[in-house]
Amino acid sequence: MRFTGALPNAAIFVALVAVAVVADRSGNPYIVTLATKVAIFGLAGVGLNLALGYGGLVSFGHAAFFGLGGYVTAILASHAASATPVATVPFTMMGTNEMLAIWPVALLVSGLAALVIGALSLRTTGVYFIMVTLAFAQMLYYFAVSWPAYGGEDGLSFYVRNSFPGANIFAPLQFFAICAAALGVTMILVALLTQSRFGLALRAAKQNEARVIASGVRPFALRLTAFVLSGMVAGLAGALFADLNRFVSPAMLSWHMSGEIMVFVILGGVGRLAGPIAGAAVFIALEYLLGPVSDHWQALLGLLLILIVLFAPGGLMGLALRGRHG
Repeated sequence: MRFTGALPNAAIFVALVAVAVVADRSGNPYIVTLATKVAIFGLAGVGLNLALGYGGLVSFGHAAFFGLGGYVTAILASHAASATPVATVPFTMMGTNEMLAIWPVALLVSGLAALVIGALSLRTTGVYFIMVTLAFAQMLYYFAVSWPAYGGEDGLSFYVRNSFPGANIFAPLQFFAICAAALGVTMILVALLTQSRFGLALRAAKQNEARVIASGVRPFALRLTAFVLSGMVAGLAGALFADLNRFVSPAMLSWHMSGEIMVFVILGGVGRLAGPIAGAAVFIALEYLLGPVSDHWQALLGLLLILIVLFAPGGLMGLALRGRHG
């Protein structure tokens, strides 16, 4: 089995790990935290890229799954702290502060949400699909705003980061390692998936739907499966982001967050496995370097996006690979 661009993908991942390790050894935990944010946002972008880059599904509602993963984490952690049940009907469900117990719930909830949203949204195409996914995300956003039991528009804090077996999750490098491991495993799984028969059929449906239908394959089922898997990855990223901040708010469900995840993918390269990591790294670096200088640093980001779309449709990774082969 052949993986195109395996070396550049691995190089970007290794570079991210190297930045975190060097920063930790030099006594700069804040840079480790920034690297952790890159890993988490990169993970969310890898999820969106599965739907967008390989399936051609321009979803502007992936913040819904990112936010749901975060809220699942915060709700379970807050109920564990107060020793109160999350639900008693149809069965009693208690909270937990174990990451390995929280992640499956976050994956399940975000996956079910993606299944419902995808099944309805995929009955449309083009700009209508974009707007329907956006509408669903905004519905969840306004629901969270009006949900006083879990903080409403003020959000929900859970103060103590959830635990992971054998790790000191308050040590920045160890928490980074957990996030980087989740990113690395997801990248491997997505690489295997996109090179499988399912992945080839998904890309074929993106390029020529009529031929795929003529061969007896249902594009709707392919796209829905990709959309659900994409939503689950975004949900896992949201769970990690909630643990990083020990706080969730409706902002995680807003269209701004959907836009940021889309920016990571476009900057790094649509359809490039490690593209979202490169895009997230550039985004976080610009925010870190220019944020203290001006509140309007995103104007430069907008200019960079315009240049990428006009002159480097393959994103930063495509530009780097073109330069290497040119």
